[in-house]
Amino acid sequence: MTSRRLKRVLITGGAGFIGSHLCHRLLDEGCEVVVFDNLLTGRVANIDSLLGHERFSFQHYDVTNYLYVDGPLDVILHFASPASPADFEKLPIQILKVGSLGTHKALGLAKAKGARILIASTSECYGDPEVNPQPETYWGNVNPIGIRGVYDEAKRFSEAMTMAYHRHHGVDVRIARIFNTFGPRMQLNDGRAIPNFFRQAILGEDVTLYGDGSQTRSFCYVDDLVEGIWRLLRSSYVGPVNLGNPNEMSLREMAEKVISITGSRSQIVSLPLPPDDPKVRRPNIDLAQRVLDGWEPKVTVADGLERTHEYFMAELERGERSED
Repeated sequence: MTSRRLKRVLITGGAGFIGSHLCHRLLDEGCEVVVFDNLLTGRVANIDSLLGHERFSFQHYDVTNYLYVDGPLDVILHFASPASPADFEKLPIQILKVGSLGTHKALGLAKAKGARILIASTSECYGDPEVNPQPETYWGNVNPIGIRGVYDEAKRFSEAMTMAYHRHHGVDVRIARIFNTFGPRMQLNDGRAIPNFFRQAILGEDVTLYGDGSQTRSFCYVDDLVEGIWRLLRSSYVGPVNLGNPNEMSLREMAEKVISITGSRSQIVSLPLPPDDPKVRRPNIDLAQRVLDGWEPKVTVADGLERTHEYFMAELERGERSED
């Protein structure tokens, strides 16, 4: 691990699911945290408990515009972007802009401030992979003009620009390729599998699978991901690093687990499979274990689902009270 000073940190997208967890972790580590978020998919509720903190500040701002932070800045965490498959059709231009213009602005600020920058990339860079598990050396199988392509190519471009700034301008960069992550602060209407399954099961609705549910995913609890990001941020490794849980399961198996945890009587129903939906998704984390002091997920999927269930139950109850 490097001894780089990590005192003042900017998190773009810091009111989002993962971003808000990073805010808490960095404050716990003694950092001053500045958040920029346009709240397109982020929520003030995710950072509400931090708004009075003396080392925390929030600005409602779109980072695809000119990006400036007064004073010194040691680190930038670029996490701004819609990330749910439901957003790929609803917010395609915004996704492409934040992956390109937003990344460009963040890298320019890192260059100006002499700051280290960590880019949130994604396992979607691998597309519908022909290699399983996916190592960082695999270049992927992506349809650039498909519905999912807006997110896949935005993140691939983001990685390319990040490495260009590193090679051409000497910017100190890190790239986290994040695999499926879940936990508290996901939105119930997020559109991803686990929030969908929980919302439907808790409400007693049919639990919907796309296709027959045999496609696989690897689910990492958010606390483990944040630990991996923290270690990557402090490491000396430049280049993409997979962060995720290598334990693979089918989406049908996950739906059954959620129904069991909630005690629901929901039935599983199938809908048509969306175009280019990956058939498999599993990280090879050998590199992460080697360069991040043996990092690997510690929270089991079962324990993570229990904690997430508690959060979603509280969210639904809060929503019902607000409607009364």
